[in-house]
Amino acid sequence: MVSTGDIIQLLPDHVANQIAAGEVVQRPASLVKELMENAVDAGATEIDLIVKDAGRTLVQVIDNGSGMSVTDLRMAFERHATSKIRTTEDIFHIETKGFRGEALASIAAVAQIDALSKKDDEELGNRLTIDGGTFRDQIPAIAKTGTSISVKNLFYNVPARRNFLKSNQVELRHIQEEFLRIALAHESINFRFFHNDSEVYILKSGNLRQRIVQIFNRKMDAQLVPIAEETEVVKINGFVGKPESAKKQRGEQYFFVNHRFIKSNYLHKAITDAFENLLPNQYVPSYFLFLEIDPSKIDINIHPTKTEIKFEDEYSIYAVLRSAVKHALGQFNIMPSLDFDQNPDWAFIPSKPKNEPIKAPEIKVDRNYNPFETKPTQKEVISNQNFYQSFSEFEIESKHPEMLLSQEEFEFVNAPVIQWMNKYLVTQFKGELVVIDQNRAHQLVLFNQLTKSISENALSQRLLFPIEISVNKSEISLLKTIEMDLVNFGFDVDFQKDTILVNALPTEIDAEEIPAIFSDFLHDLEWHGKLDFKIEISKIIAKNAAIKKGQSLAAEQAQHLAQQLLQLAEPNFSPYGKPVFIQLSETEITKKLN
Repeated sequence: MVSTGDIIQLLPDHVANQIAAGEVVQRPASLVKELMENAVDAGATEIDLIVKDAGRTLVQVIDNGSGMSVTDLRMAFERHATSKIRTTEDIFHIETKGFRGEALASIAAVAQIDALSKKDDEELGNRLTIDGGTFRDQIPAIAKTGTSISVKNLFYNVPARRNFLKSNQVELRHIQEEFLRIALAHESINFRFFHNDSEVYILKSGNLRQRIVQIFNRKMDAQLVPIAEETEVVKINGFVGKPESAKKQRGEQYFFVNHRFIKSNYLHKAITDAFENLLPNQYVPSYFLFLEIDPSKIDINIHPTKTEIKFEDEYSIYAVLRSAVKHALGQFNIMPSLDFDQNPDWAFIPSKPKNEPIKAPEIKVDRNYNPFETKPTQKEVISNQNFYQSFSEFEIESKHPEMLLSQEEFEFVNAPVIQWMNKYLVTQFKGELVVIDQNRAHQLVLFNQLTKSISENALSQRLLFPIEISVNKSEISLLKTIEMDLVNFGFDVDFQKDTILVNALPTEIDAEEIPAIFSDFLHDLEWHGKLDFKIEISKIIAKNAAIKKGQSLAAEQAQHLAQQLLQLAEPNFSPYGKPVFIQLSETEITKKLN
């Protein structure tokens, strides 16, 4: 029988706050953002962030701002309590950041709170304790002017939410990013950041350039190009990095609108368009750009974290931003200096003496040249003697004898292998025409060698001079998560203040590939967390160490690569899942020709 009684009821406040916390408090970094923005809005000139166990045990923010009265301290943790908004219209003219109290009630519902605050004109401060949304105590206490809020044991009363947190390293990375966003936006404030009682950042007040160098290392100073543009629509200030400082992974891209960090793929596209023809594919420029816009012309309330923004006239802002960056790059004479598609033999043409008669060019043709000849000519040997060593016959025989095929195993051993368009290898196998992507083929060959060598204790080659790679503290902390994995692979790495020194590397790779490999390590660690060292690191190394499309191979080198590939148990797909070769039967070719 269906009940006819009332079934709709109001949720208790503590339940409603826990539900609201699902939007406000996604991870410990959410606490950092809210508490630090509140400290900035309180007029603080010194802000300390203290974190334990990547925020699981403690997130504490101490500031020397204006402080709160006994009543305000209690009201700050009530729902819908704020000192910033009085009317609906105020929402569309917001110039501050955190709403002191807007999220604090939600935070208090899923953690234990210890808050201490004192105003400058009061003798004593007040201490407030909350446990899972329940007020426990509020008493007078001795305190310095300002506010200290400690959030302890996050999600202790919502264990299902706690289980969704990532590893400490990943959560700490998110905390560091929130800290840096606020520190970059407020270079006049002194910031300190401690994790498990160890110093992470000590940032002294100064100008924006000094703050960027403090965070990202001293070498960044020479790479910064200033941007300054003012129009009726937007005022733009800040810096972009020179093309040579660009990296594969994103991480040094910061937009601030009215000193609030935002994410915008649309504005990012304006920057990358301004760098057109200045960067290799997949490389991203660094930028630290501040946009000042009339608050009534933007909407920052389209996302709970307020990191997304809606512009009233985004097309004009895009155009001004792109133009400002291009103008700054032009002022500093940063222009494309090399045409990589040009034949290098044409790069320097000697001038002709003034009175020397013009002669018809002579074309030399080697009429004895046979592209299907397996043995290279002496000229080919000389021109390719410094080619990537993994293709030399001696090295294959000495290091990987299993890579050489017997005549009984494969019929294609004596078949010619020719290179086409400096991208593909063409041969025949089992009566069919085979077209091999040389880059993907070598990736797969190297990937199999690397995964096998790690199982058999990888060999390492020590460098006469270490390779120095500039990094910042955040990147060092990321790389330390795979330090032992790197050792197992044959790397020897020393971590310093703002650089890493690579002293040794696996025998399968060359020294010049190291910067790109470590760039990919950082990219994958930032976006995917802890790597599976055997698989993911092997893929990264193979991708960077493989021969590239457009690279010319001698006939012998092409032959060896085809042999290595087609001997593999699974030669069909590259480590990244792309097809390595295609086969065309005589029937298929005949159909296409009819």
